[in-house]
Amino acid sequence: MTERKRVAILISGRGSNMSALIAAAAEPDYPAEVVLVLSDRPDAGGLVLAAEAGIATIAIDRKAHAGKAAFEAAMSVALDGAGIEIVCLAGFMRLLSADFVARWHDRLINIHPSILPAFRGIDTHERALAAGVRLHGCTVHFVRAEVDDGPIIVQAAVPVRGGDTVDALAGRVLTAEHRIYPLALALVASGRARVEGSHVVVDAEPLQAAEPLIVPRFPDRQ
Repeated sequence: MTERKRVAILISGRGSNMSALIAAAAEPDYPAEVVLVLSDRPDAGGLVLAAEAGIATIAIDRKAHAGKAAFEAAMSVALDGAGIEIVCLAGFMRLLSADFVARWHDRLINIHPSILPAFRGIDTHERALAAGVRLHGCTVHFVRAEVDDGPIIVQAAVPVRGGDTVDALAGRVLTAEHRIYPLALALVASGRARVEGSHVVVDAEPLQAAEPLIVPRFPDRQ
């Protein structure tokens, strides 16, 4: 096995997807190693969970910095100091500048609770129910400067059921998130997923976690 990629996870809260990534990376054959969890909130519950898992943590309070540039500069110092190669956003509630995104071009990934490009932004489950869609879901993508934009790595579709509440739908989507984020990170860290033009292509080796609801793009299916 080649050397594992060094990963940082950026959080603002409890770190539900963070925990899924940490659990996946605990497997010896996983191609990435979570070495740092960074939060913009010192009271984020995910920091405690990460520390209990033996992972280094750091809180960089946005309020303690003069502006976005200073805040992101402090984050960059922490990421560089830990030798980070891939950054995963997992409930990180700060909009990142175009400069920061460009610095981590094709090394910064995010999970969003909708089937992008539908329902960018917040309140995705409420908006999906209001729109009457039959399928909802989640997306892992490379980050670009625009909000919830960038080449798609993996998506999962979740059926919208009659009588669904926001909480019920959100719970099923979260279950799918926990499945596809570790898969997407593994694809990126192993080099099997790569950006070509404006799309991600995935080497056509069978996916260990392949299911009908998981939709990568293979070179021979373009």
